[in-house]
Amino acid sequence: MDFYTKMYPKAYFNNIKDVSIEFLQSHNIKGLLIDVDNTLIDYNKNILFGVKEWIDNMDKEGIKLCILSNTNNKSKVDFAMKPLKFGFKKGVNKLKLPNKNIGVIGDQLLTDVLGANRTGMYSILVKPINEKDILITRIKRPFEKKIMDKYLNKK
Repeated sequence: MDFYTKMYPKAYFNNIKDVSIEFLQSHNIKGLLIDVDNTLIDYNKNILFGVKEWIDNMDKEGIKLCILSNTNNKSKVDFAMKPLKFGFKKGVNKLKLPNKNIGVIGDQLLTDVLGANRTGMYSILVKPINEKDILITRIKRPFEKKIMDKYLNKK
């Protein structure tokens, strides 16, 4: 596995609402660790339209959910230090599922996808809700774009 493929997502969607129950079931995913910033909410803390219904549907179908964030937003696992394994392990403890049955949904390759791949979870990349990002993420985006260009050209 080369340097780039460690950062390739196993699946790629326009937004979190496109991740369906059927998709999760077909990959034996029973729980999700979900990023917050630019995955569920935008820079101004506006929640993605329709995501509350998506969460309710996941809950009704028995998919366990846990927020996994590098920021302190009173989430279930905050200061996760993604892509380090520390936060992902805390998420596993919350979900009480084996890593192979957990999907990780986020908008960043260098944190969400890399961390999921390093821990044997199913990495799901979504496009950022908004182009506006915090400074550290803005710095990483050009590098992530190069990786995504390679990923999309391989498909």
